[in-house]
Amino acid sequence: MADMKGSDKIYSLRRWWIICQVAADLMLSITITLLVLIGLYFINALHFMFSTPLFMGAIILTITFGAFLFVRKPWQITAFTVSGFLNRSYPGLEESAELVLKPSGELTLLQNLQVNRVEVALAHVPALPKAFFKRLIIAACCLLVACILANFANKAEVVMHVTGDNLLTPLPKKEKVLPQVDNIELTIAPPAYTNKPKREQDKFTILAEEGSVVNWIIRTNIAVKKLSLLFNDREALSLKPNVEGTEWTAQKAIDKPGFYQVNIDDKLSDLYQIEVIKDNAPQIHIKTPKQYTYIDAGEKPQVTLTTNITDDYGISSAQILATVAKGSGEGVKFKEYKIPFGEAFMAHSSSYNLQHMFDLPKLDMEPGDELYFYIEAQDNHQQKSRTDVYTVTIQDTAALLSMDGIVNGSNLKPEYFRSQRQIIMDTEKLLKGRDSLSKEKFNETSNEIGADQKMLRLRYGKFLGEEEESNVGGLSENDELAKAENFSNAKMLLDAYTDKHDNAEDATFFEPGIKAQLKATLTEMWNAELRLRMYKPQDALPFEYKALRLLKDLQQKSRSYVAKTSYKPSPLKMEKRLSGDLDKIIQPSNRQEMKPGTDQFETLKNAVQLLEQIRLSRTIAPAERHNLQLARQQLSVKASAQPGVYLSAVSAMNRILSDKQPVLSDIDMVERAIQRTLPQSARVPQSQTTLPDMGLAQHYYQNLKNKP
Repeated sequence: MADMKGSDKIYSLRRWWIICQVAADLMLSITITLLVLIGLYFINALHFMFSTPLFMGAIILTITFGAFLFVRKPWQITAFTVSGFLNRSYPGLEESAELVLKPSGELTLLQNLQVNRVEVALAHVPALPKAFFKRLIIAACCLLVACILANFANKAEVVMHVTGDNLLTPLPKKEKVLPQVDNIELTIAPPAYTNKPKREQDKFTILAEEGSVVNWIIRTNIAVKKLSLLFNDREALSLKPNVEGTEWTAQKAIDKPGFYQVNIDDKLSDLYQIEVIKDNAPQIHIKTPKQYTYIDAGEKPQVTLTTNITDDYGISSAQILATVAKGSGEGVKFKEYKIPFGEAFMAHSSSYNLQHMFDLPKLDMEPGDELYFYIEAQDNHQQKSRTDVYTVTIQDTAALLSMDGIVNGSNLKPEYFRSQRQIIMDTEKLLKGRDSLSKEKFNETSNEIGADQKMLRLRYGKFLGEEEESNVGGLSENDELAKAENFSNAKMLLDAYTDKHDNAEDATFFEPGIKAQLKATLTEMWNAELRLRMYKPQDALPFEYKALRLLKDLQQKSRSYVAKTSYKPSPLKMEKRLSGDLDKIIQPSNRQEMKPGTDQFETLKNAVQLLEQIRLSRTIAPAERHNLQLARQQLSVKASAQPGVYLSAVSAMNRILSDKQPVLSDIDMVERAIQRTLPQSARVPQSQTTLPDMGLAQHYYQNLKNKP
């Protein structure tokens, strides 16, 4: 009988352990379900608690609870698991709690004696150990927090809404309607260009596309005499009744944000927000080419244009507007082209990936001509947008080879430019005479031109401090440092990062931009030399022209321009010269009457002071009510332009003016809105205040003076 009492105690503890585990899992599942619903409620800015069916929450709860049961597996808690827990938690059991679970016939003499001692120890074990409640208490705390958040989401008057100026502002969650209103049918018909169907709702708050037509059908539970809609406290729209006077209809086009109220027999409803979704202009993104493109000699005179055009509701057309400029100076001529894309825009899709190939010879372009183009797109609402102007230039080889830059005195390095031109002319001469030369002679001449290119490259390398041919086509010093075997090479690190006078990078006096362009020139020369050495003068010619173009650009940058200036003094009167007559010279005087400007925010500033007084007294005097009404008018003007920001403050001001004892939350909301409206005052320099020293400093200096 004794062993039955001990085993009953263990089995009872097992049942309570399983109950506590399942209860904790259930609480955590409810907590997670509530948090998920609240998260969707705030993220989507919808009244999730009221619009979502209950079975959705039940599905989330079932999945979460099932996951907890699958992970925790409370059914695997056995009596021996409980006995092991008791052995660890209660030393008085002497690691023998499992003996009470075995039949007495299977126990030895010593085990029977130990069972008697365990029975006595089990009597002092509480029916519900504290360890069972740890996880249960944590789950209960989590559930309490989730319930508080759910209560806030369910009963609060606001939801968070992101407005156009990136402010989190309160909006009414549950609309308040007049008691005469039975139901409302509001139909929103978006404009035809949006390709959106009509939609219906049973709420007064409007979120519509710009230009939408809204139709109201308001049914009342009693017959009323007059029903109208008051927009932004200014414009009134009368509704038409049926014969019984219980169904009223009206229609209005919505093209700007604001708010409105329902007026039934001179009784105004709460403020209802009107939000307008603006139609944005098309967005054009040009992927290729770059904004400034050069077609060097030897390159194909073709440019591929790829672009992406997107819009809110659809693209109706897009085209390329191009202009070709031929000639220079006063003899320049322009020819305009309107080039359509091959894509048809009949589908009015919201996104198009377009492509066009500019074949420059077909546009009658020659070397030295320039192509200017931009893309213009139009959406379904006849809104147009265009890109920046892109430029494509065909390099004029004749201008590069001309001697104009050498004749004038501004060319500082004429022999170097002449050498690069000579290499180009030698290369073109070699290509023209290819048919009359043997292969050996052709390769030999190409190699000689490559040697000339090398000598010219080395001569230009001296401008960058290079005194020998190094790091050409190979690894740079930083690439060598990146190798694993050079990680601990201190000498190489010092050579790379210390200031040395013989370093090629530090031995120049050029500006960084000129130095970079010189490096680019040497790179083009090296590419040309490489192909000349490989007996491919045709492939080397584009690099030679590009090197010459870069050198010509450097030549132009070396020019200096000084504008002519002249000064024409007024003629002197010789009869008054050196006479010392100063009678007509008087002191200048400037007299202005400064009138202080009116402060347009004075009413709002006074309203803040009155609200602070109302916060303490909880009463509104008649004079204060008039000032608050003026502030309310200014806030309503703001709400008509930004209803998402200021509409709740206008509603709070209405409640303050109507209630005998205003609520503190309404006062806080109005004050925050007024503070957001008031401009920030400019900071004025102020003297730095110091703490009084009770005259100690003065006495100190006086004692210093009196000291002998």
